[in-house]
Amino acid sequence: MTAMFALLDCNNFYVSCERLFQPMLQGKPVVVLSNNDGCVIARSDEAKALGIPMGLPAFKLTELLQEHPIEIFSSNYTLYGDLSTRVMKTLTQWAPAVEVYSIDEAFLDLTGLSTDALAGYGHTMRATIHQWTGIPVSIGIGPTKTLAKLANRLAKRSLEAQGMVALTSPSEIEAILAQMPIEALWGIGPGYTRCLKAHDIRTALQLRDANDRWIRQQLGVVGQRIVWELRSISCLSLERCPPPKHSLMVSRSFGRPITTRTEMSEAVASYMSRAAEKLRRSHGAAGVLTVFLMTNRFTEEPQQSPS
Repeated sequence: MTAMFALLDCNNFYVSCERLFQPMLQGKPVVVLSNNDGCVIARSDEAKALGIPMGLPAFKLTELLQEHPIEIFSSNYTLYGDLSTRVMKTLTQWAPAVEVYSIDEAFLDLTGLSTDALAGYGHTMRATIHQWTGIPVSIGIGPTKTLAKLANRLAKRSLEAQGMVALTSPSEIEAILAQMPIEALWGIGPGYTRCLKAHDIRTALQLRDANDRWIRQQLGVVGQRIVWELRSISCLSLERCPPPKHSLMVSRSFGRPITTRTEMSEAVASYMSRAAEKLRRSHGAAGVLTVFLMTNRFTEEPQQSPS
């Protein structure tokens, strides 16, 4: 039986959560800021159209606010976590196995469904999740997790797809891979991209058709798995019980410069308390503790990052 995976991704998740309780925000540019309102971590499509990039420092929004009615929100992770849980619980109605990949992404095992039924199944799933939770989602379906991730990317970027793309035909998959730059692939970071482009491999199709021995030498086992997944050979199964975390971090961007030892000590103590809370909840024990500080990299002043 041929494996089939779906990747569900909540659209502009933090923004969608805010809009759920304030419907008047629909159609307006909305951004959500990081802890302490340091930088942009989520944007609506309207905000993206204004050229607002991810990670933009909050103070750089001042000029845009004078030209456009942008709605700005501080992050509310308690709300986002609750809505994420609702979405993930809803998914269990649609697949026997679900892997929660992140707060707004999950893989589903759709093996056993007929190829002809996948598109309709995906559209119905998408509509039901929006009806039950109020969160809009995009769904990509493919014979491997890598191809499902690729299909999800197409679902989010194509208006014609209406939020759902199923890659099942070999000829269709090949046509998509021929148009997809390698840096857009799941698992291909800047290092792999530089290496592959140096050897004139620029598309996902060229990577798929590369020599196995050469790929193993250049990219190792991880790169080999990516290539096989592009060939519709499933190498990555669902992780229904994710391995325990080996580290945790609590970090924040400050909304204004911190210039006194007292303020910094209070902040570090607060973050340490939060880290200890997370550690107890995961039934873990600390082996190493690191405290790090960084100056504002967006200024022209000398930079420091002691730890």
